[in-house]
Amino acid sequence: MSREQRKKMIILMINMFIAVGSFGIIIPILPAYLKSIGQAGTAAGLMIAIFAGAQLVMSPIAGKWADRFGRRIMIIAGLSCLALSMFVFYFSDSISVLYLSRVIGGVGAALLIPAIFAYVADITTMDQRAKGNSFISAAMSLGIVIGPGIGGFLAEFSLKMPLLISALVGLVAVIFSAFLLEESMESKSEVQDEKQQPMVNEIAQSFRKPYFIPLVITLVMSFGLMAYESVLGLFIDNEFGATPKDIAIMVTATGIVSVVIQLFAVDWIVRRFGEAKVLNIFLGVAAVGFLLSIFAPSYNMFFIITMIIFLATSILRPVLTTLISKMAGNEQGFAMGMNNSYMSIGNVLGPLLAGRLYDVHILYPFILGLIVLLVTMIVSIKWKAPQIQ
Repeated sequence: MSREQRKKMIILMINMFIAVGSFGIIIPILPAYLKSIGQAGTAAGLMIAIFAGAQLVMSPIAGKWADRFGRRIMIIAGLSCLALSMFVFYFSDSISVLYLSRVIGGVGAALLIPAIFAYVADITTMDQRAKGNSFISAAMSLGIVIGPGIGGFLAEFSLKMPLLISALVGLVAVIFSAFLLEESMESKSEVQDEKQQPMVNEIAQSFRKPYFIPLVITLVMSFGLMAYESVLGLFIDNEFGATPKDIAIMVTATGIVSVVIQLFAVDWIVRRFGEAKVLNIFLGVAAVGFLLSIFAPSYNMFFIITMIIFLATSILRPVLTTLISKMAGNEQGFAMGMNNSYMSIGNVLGPLLAGRLYDVHILYPFILGLIVLLVTMIVSIKWKAPQIQ
C-alpha cells in the first residue's frame, strides 16, 4: 500500500476500534448496572437483541446511502449515533430509555460498518482487498479484546464511568474523522437514484446477486459464533466450575489470536489458496471445533477447542467480506449493507435460539452449530465462485 492508503487505513481502523470498543467497554458493568436499577437477565438479553435488531433493519438502507451520499458522511453519522447512544445511556436510569439508547447505537453501527468496508474497497486494488479488510477486522477484534478490559478498570472508579468515557471518546472520533477523513468515492454510483425499498425487498433483491452464497455463509458464521459465545460462560461454569477470571482469560486470549491472525496471516492465506478454497477449509475447521466441544473433558481442552473455533472465524470474516466486495462491482455500499444485515440476522437468532436450546440440554447449542456448519460447508463446496478479474 502507498503512504496515502496507509494513512486512510489507519483512520478507518481507529474508527472501527472505537466503535466496537465503545460497546465492549460496558460489558463488565452491565450485570451490576442492570441489577442496580432492578433489572436482570431478560433486560441484558434484550439489550443485545435490540442493538442487533436495529442494526439489521437499518443496514440495507445505510448501505445504499453510502453509495448515494458518500462513505465519509455515513462514517461520521455512524460515529455520532454511537456517541449519542452512550450519552443517553449515561444520563438515564430508565430501562425504556436504555433500550432507546441501544436502538440509536444499532443504527450507528449500521451506518458506520458498511461505509468503512466500502471505503476500503474504494482505496484498494483487488489484490490489496483481502489485506485491507483483514486490517479492519483486526481493529474490530482488538476493540472486542480491549473494550471490556478498559470497562472493568474504569468501573473501579464509578459504575457509570465507562459509559461517560465511551461517549467522550466517540465524540472525539467524530471530530477526528470530520477533519482528517476525506471522501473516497470518485464518482456517483449507478444505483444512487433507485427508490429506497423496504428492508424485506432489499434482502429479497440480494437473492439474485452473485454474492448471495457468501452472504448466507456470513449469516451462518455469525449465527454459530454468537450462539457459541452466548452460552460459553454458562457452559464452562456448569461443566468445569470456571470462575469469572477463567472466562475473561478465555475471551481475551481468543480475541488476541483473532487480531494476530487477521493482521499477519489472512492476506498470505488468501494469496496462497484463494478465497473460495479458504472458505471451504475453515468452515470445516469451525465444524470440527463444534464437534470436539461436545466431547471436551476439561476446561483446558475446551479452551484449546475454543481457540480453534475463533481462529477459523477470524479468517472467515475478512475473507467473506473481501469476496463479497470483489463481486459487488460498483454497488459496494449496498453489498456491505447486505453483509451487515446478514451478519445481524445471525447475531439476533444465534443467542436467542442457543439460549432456548441450552435450557433444554447444555450440549444442544453445540450440536445445532455443528449441523448448520456442515450443511453450509456442503453448499460452499458445491457453489462455484465466479472468476473475478
